[in-house]
Amino acid sequence: MKKQKTMVLLLLLLMITPCLRAQKKELSQARSYIKSGKDFDKAEKLMTDLLKKDSANRTNEKIYLTWFQAVTEQYKAANEKLYLKQKYDTAAFFNLTRRLYSIAETLDTLDARPDEKGRVKIRYREDHAEMLDQLRPNLYFGGTYFLRKEELPTAYDFFETYLDAASKPLFTGYDYQEKDKRMPEAAYWASYAGYKMQDAVKTLKYFDWAVKDEERAKFVMQYACEAYNWQKDEQAYLFMLKRGFDNYPDFPYFFPRLVDYYNAKERPDSALYYAEEALEEYPDGQIFLLAKSLALLNLERYDECIKVSEHLIALNDSLPEPYFNIATAKLNQVLALDRRNQPRVYRSQMHKLYAEARPYMEAYRKLAPDEKQKWAPALYRIYLNLNMGKQFEEIDKIMRKL
Repeated sequence: MKKQKTMVLLLLLLMITPCLRAQKKELSQARSYIKSGKDFDKAEKLMTDLLKKDSANRTNEKIYLTWFQAVTEQYKAANEKLYLKQKYDTAAFFNLTRRLYSIAETLDTLDARPDEKGRVKIRYREDHAEMLDQLRPNLYFGGTYFLRKEELPTAYDFFETYLDAASKPLFTGYDYQEKDKRMPEAAYWASYAGYKMQDAVKTLKYFDWAVKDEERAKFVMQYACEAYNWQKDEQAYLFMLKRGFDNYPDFPYFFPRLVDYYNAKERPDSALYYAEEALEEYPDGQIFLLAKSLALLNLERYDECIKVSEHLIALNDSLPEPYFNIATAKLNQVLALDRRNQPRVYRSQMHKLYAEARPYMEAYRKLAPDEKQKWAPALYRIYLNLNMGKQFEEIDKIMRKL
């Protein structure tokens, strides 16, 4: 049995030795490239090839150190060209910065491993963090560069690297979360990129930072609403709509959707609540008056609906909806009287309501000619009950085509 184990061990050693020799040779070649002051890209390729060839190489610190040196030298050469205003690939320059971050963070993880005795001796963190901290703005500007190019996934990756550095052990002591005033803005652009890609997870990942960007916070909340909607998370969607409305009642996104949500749920009382909340601050806000008018109509508070709608028409007589709401309120009052089954008692009153509804529904027809499904049945009832033969015949033809 002992002899068998010894043979297995010898076989393993025989297999490993050529790999180690090849690894040593490529590391040596890469260092020679770096020392020569040229072919830094070849040195980098040697190291990335080593990492692809054998997964065991992914724990070898020497490979990552050499790789880091190769990319550092490429960065210096590119930076010099930019300084001298010589032609250089801007995208490639920014990508070098991001690669340096990625390599250094992986190396830092390897460097932080305890030795056989459980001791941790971190050797590279301080120097690498100091260097990368100086290059940090390149991540932000790289993100905005790719955003302008509409290369959204790449832009997001840059902002993600920028933001995630705040929680990396490599940058312990830098306190980016507290000291970096650009964090909320970078988080906003990351959220924007995620939103444009319709990726809910990426849109929401940095919400807590992005919403601190006071200038753009309302848009951050809008993107979050859309993301929750994509995820079909109704509770979170509604919560964010309310939060957005509470902070930005006049922003055109939150209020209409909040009201639409409650109208779809047949909860006009809630729609009315938010309309009245907004009207306290904006008493002549047309969108809020319109929402209140519709809520009152749905709550069967017809006289109040008519009053609000008339006020809205006085403010803007080109909006079709207030005319429709007034006419509908009056027609519903007719139905309420009709249900009492006393036609002789209420005939005159019902006729009066039909006559009052007529000009408003005709005005709605004029302002919204394509909304035949709404005005045609109403005008059919009005003309029939007012004995308006010519008008009734015309609307009857329209009804037959619907």
